[in-house]
Amino acid sequence: MVEQFIKFVIRPPRAEYNPDQYLLDSEFNLAGRKFKRQDLNLTNGRGHVLQCSHYVPFNIQDSTPLPCVIYCHGNSGCRADANEAAIILLPSNITVFTLDFSGSGLSDGDYVSLGWHEKDDLKTVVSFLRSSKNTSRIGLWGRSMGAVTSLLYGAKDPSISGMVLDSAFSNLHNLMMELANVYKTRLPKFTVKMGLHYMRRVIQRRAKFDIMELDTIEFSPKTFIPALFGHASEDVFIPIHHTDRIYKSYAGDKNMITFAGNHNSPRPQFYYNFVSIFFHSVLHPPHVSSTLSTNLEKYYDLGELKILAGIDKSLCEMGSSLQTSRFDASSSSSSSVILNGPTSDSVIDLLAVCSKDNKSSELSEGCLSHSSSNRENWGRCSSLGVSEEEEAVSTKHSTSSQHQVQTAIQHPSSSTKKTKRERLSLLSRQLRHCILRRVSYKQLLL
Repeated sequence: MVEQFIKFVIRPPRAEYNPDQYLLDSEFNLAGRKFKRQDLNLTNGRGHVLQCSHYVPFNIQDSTPLPCVIYCHGNSGCRADANEAAIILLPSNITVFTLDFSGSGLSDGDYVSLGWHEKDDLKTVVSFLRSSKNTSRIGLWGRSMGAVTSLLYGAKDPSISGMVLDSAFSNLHNLMMELANVYKTRLPKFTVKMGLHYMRRVIQRRAKFDIMELDTIEFSPKTFIPALFGHASEDVFIPIHHTDRIYKSYAGDKNMITFAGNHNSPRPQFYYNFVSIFFHSVLHPPHVSSTLSTNLEKYYDLGELKILAGIDKSLCEMGSSLQTSRFDASSSSSSSVILNGPTSDSVIDLLAVCSKDNKSSELSEGCLSHSSSNRENWGRCSSLGVSEEEEAVSTKHSTSSQHQVQTAIQHPSSSTKKTKRERLSLLSRQLRHCILRRVSYKQLLL
């Protein structure tokens, strides 16, 4: 069992995929604009070749420098997990860079290190972007292992403009002790500690890092980069108290969002909306041209809400819609947002609906042709701590949401009574509207 646990830590199931099938297309239309995927290879400090992709506007060579968000996947993930980030951020003039970390996906390397060596991979990517004339500010978006990677790197590079940290663990040794309880090992605590001591030596020998040194609490008090924390309330693999500990000790401007779901659950739409607003606030992308307003309204399905409408009324409506949510703003520099109500359709569901099969048919300006990301097969943030019940619930949620989106697309003219879910969907569109009008993240929380 110890050997199996070691493999779970440093050699989880590896994502094997065809980039042409699982990544966004090499050229695609989104919100009335044309974008492209640039694939490239970078070599890290250990000599491993990293497979990377950069999503940019099609005419990037003729445009001004744009901010970039680097998406950092989980320990069983790959760069295809960034499809969601690209869908969300590209319309706001924010490019998205993603990579397979060393030991993950199609990159070189035999083992993952849950953030320790991955932070050096991230350094390689940041150095590449810094040398580019087409990149201005840089943000990080990490999930699970990727969140820890972002934290470890951000502590050493204060030039990063902002970080989104989804489901980070606070201390690897403590997490492994907790996982022993999750797996319900019937061993005395001192025996478990002896087993972890043995695992520590084996992991040091194989993967070349010390599990005792993976402690984000040591770095968070020294990090001042604006950060948005997120965590699922039913996460049993990395319980929410890990993010709570990091959040409390974090030195920079910070906000936290809690939502329903488990570690591998698709994230709710309102979470993506807050992520969009956060990055728009810290990265300051170039303003979206007014000539694109009609296409953007069509893409975001704003309905009667126009791009140039007043902001005050929109914010008032959002405040009314969020009256059942708890905003605990302790100061101007930190706040906590907990939204546990029903969620609108996830971006991953939209990815699943817009499959590559649509490529042969006529696409509207607001429709995107690409392949779907498939978390059931390989895109998990982690292969650990997922019970059969959790997996069934997650799969059921994804299937149900996809059916609802497909039904809406097939019957756009059907009119039904507004439900609570639809009101949340309206809130999501209003949040998108705020992005387009450069509403700052702090203004939203006031």
